[in-house]
Amino acid sequence: MVLDGKRILLIIGGGIAAYKCLDLIRRLRERGANVRCVLTKAAQEFVTPLSMGALSAEKVFTDLFDREDEHDVGHIRLARESDLIVVAPATADMMAKVAHGHASDLAGAVLLATKTRVLFAPAMNPQMWAHPATRRNLAVLKDDGVYFVGPNRGEMAESGEAGEGRMAEPLEIVAAAEALLDDRLKPLSGKRIIVTSGPTHEPIDPVRYIANRSSGRQGHAIAAALAELGADVQLVSGPVNIPDPDGANVTRVESARDMKAAVEELLPADAGIFVAAVADWRTATETGEKIKKQAGADVPHLELVENPDILAGIGHHKMRPHLVIGFAAETQNVVENARKKLSKKGADFIIANDVSHDSGVGESGVMGGTRNRVIVVGSDGEEAWPEMSKEEVAEKIAALVAERLTA
Repeated sequence: MVLDGKRILLIIGGGIAAYKCLDLIRRLRERGANVRCVLTKAAQEFVTPLSMGALSAEKVFTDLFDREDEHDVGHIRLARESDLIVVAPATADMMAKVAHGHASDLAGAVLLATKTRVLFAPAMNPQMWAHPATRRNLAVLKDDGVYFVGPNRGEMAESGEAGEGRMAEPLEIVAAAEALLDDRLKPLSGKRIIVTSGPTHEPIDPVRYIANRSSGRQGHAIAAALAELGADVQLVSGPVNIPDPDGANVTRVESARDMKAAVEELLPADAGIFVAAVADWRTATETGEKIKKQAGADVPHLELVENPDILAGIGHHKMRPHLVIGFAAETQNVVENARKKLSKKGADFIIANDVSHDSGVGESGVMGGTRNRVIVVGSDGEEAWPEMSKEEVAEKIAALVAERLTA
């Protein structure tokens, strides 16, 4: 296993999510990792050194000025004797201190003295995460080489609060740690790949929009699978309610025009995988006020215009990636329609799937569901894959990409 024998220093910040570190320690140790903990003063308001020491089977460190530890410059030793430092939860306060080089406590001193890789798992109120100061600190930390996992969207500890700010789950943090410590040669290392995912929302008025039932699960799974093979993954995602995939750089967009601009901005790339269910049409005009329903009045007339074809635009672009793969969500004549798209859109492969209600895939169908059954259509024929989870489909597509880009 990747973590077997690895030395991980877990710095626990002062947030309610600190309780998740109890499970995180257990998950790391069952994979063979040796875990030592540093608890900030604030963290001790939520969890105790006793509980962390019991789970890690190691001494827990809390004080920069501990005479017993600092007689041999303990904070330097902690900084150097680790294969990876994980900071969880990484609060807004801790991010700010580290971004500006503060070393007023043991955690800050260790992070300032280390040369090893550092993984932050942010956790804070959504407003704090979205605040310009936090975004600036995030940019500084990333520029300094700090890695991040999460945060996720969901309910907060505070009653009635929800949004982006939940700490990544322990298994997500473990997966991110494994990816950082996996030094095996990866076939897509050095390859830049653009992936689109999710639906687009085409506004009608300030409260209504045209959309579809895409969950983004398949596109996000493909982005994660490509990152697992070492690719530099640039994910352009429409509005979804699922976590960002590990290892991908995410650009969030709303409309098809936003997605087209974001994709073109990311060129050049070695490959483009266009999984997003982009709305074919949008309204010719977007009203600035909500369209009101009035008794006895005619139903409002919506004039539709065609959205840009992102796949065709990239398939025929002057900076076209070496490999272009598109998706075709069909309800009839699946292979025939996919083959028409193959040449028209300038793609190397079209991944076709039947998204009709009676497709027999999973319990809820492909769109919005967790399973998929696809047919890979290329210039030399097609290959039907059996029904499997979207993660399994993603792994097979990632393997196909690796085969084509390294041939």
